Amino acid sequence: MRFRHPDGTTVHLAYCTNVHPAETLDGVLAQLRDHCEPVRRRLGRDRLGIGLWLAKDAARALDADPSALRGLRTALDRRGLEVVTLNGFPYEGFGAEEVKYRVYKPDWADPERLDHTTALARVLAGLLPDDVTEGTISTLPLGWRTAWNAERAETARAALRTLADRLDALADLTGRSVRVGLEPEPGCIVETTTDALAPLTAVGHPRIGVCVDTCHLATSFEDPHIALDALAAARVPVVKSQLSAALHAEHPHLAAVREVLAAFDEPRFLHQTRTVTASGLHGTDDLGEALAGTALPADRPWRAHFHVPLHAAPTAPLTSTLPVLKAALTRLVGGPHPLTRHLEVETYTWQALPPELRPRARAQLADGIAAELALARDLLTDLGLKELP
Repeated sequence: MRFRHPDGTTVHLAYCTNVHPAETLDGVLAQLRDHCEPVRRRLGRDRLGIGLWLAKDAARALDADPSALRGLRTALDRRGLEVVTLNGFPYEGFGAEEVKYRVYKPDWADPERLDHTTALARVLAGLLPDDVTEGTISTLPLGWRTAWNAERAETARAALRTLADRLDALADLTGRSVRVGLEPEPGCIVETTTDALAPLTAVGHPRIGVCVDTCHLATSFEDPHIALDALAAARVPVVKSQLSAALHAEHPHLAAVREVLAAFDEPRFLHQTRTVTASGLHGTDDLGEALAGTALPADRPWRAHFHVPLHAAPTAPLTSTLPVLKAALTRLVGGPHPLTRHLEVETYTWQALPPELRPRARAQLADGIAAELALARDLLTDLGLKELP
């Protein structure tokens, strides 16, 4: 979906396909047919943006075979779909029964992360619509915090500098500019936007910036305006933003609240949980850990890294952090000039919701994704952006 900002800039809105498990190129092509095109039809659009997730095997197949890449581009065109952004965070196995810590491998101290991201950039340059010259990729925020040291940090910085050089060369070769954004996430080396400032200013390249995920921003209790002002002051670009909402529990000491929270403690993904006190941010790696003991003070609100559907409030007495998303979006695209031109709804946890909230059929999932995009569309038009055909 495309929107015209009052300053004339085109802003793109997509949804991320990591909600549909697929590891191969054939699986990606099936996604377009079975999921993405039905969502487009529900929205009554001739064209719909999707943020592709390409696992290792699919990315390698497309990078190695120009005819396969042309075939994917043809399939996108035929189904009324377009790609300006990729989710380069998960490497493989995102649809596995248990993902948890595996999603953070390989990290940016591993050469495979650089090679994979470079392949994604080359693929994206070939998938961009004819009238679009800039693509974006979100990526792992360096690595998980444990086992990280100064040597790994320097290796990661060197890898990002090499990536920047490769992106420059790609732009010279193709005329297409691809930018990559570290996506701050709780528990990682770069947990917050503040954490991103030092490594990114050390790299110091306009093609390497931040992907602001509003679920992660909220989980870490960051104020969107303060966070985005700090990025702007440091001249760190917001490459893209993922529009998402976390779980919020206002009174986690209550038994009724903890009972509802426990229904979201599921085995596939990590649901880092945070609270903030006068001494700062406190957290656990997973929701079950927070519920099982006294690791978190229960006299303050908790937020859990669980991407809940934007349009549907979670089971009471829980709420979502949709207000944080709205505040961030106002700052990102509601001003005289947009801070980013690529927005992506990323709710990959539909099948991880408590059983009574999960879609029971493919059609229900398409209905839910379309409803999320409709809400995002309405937020954008309320900010003065005009929806384009």
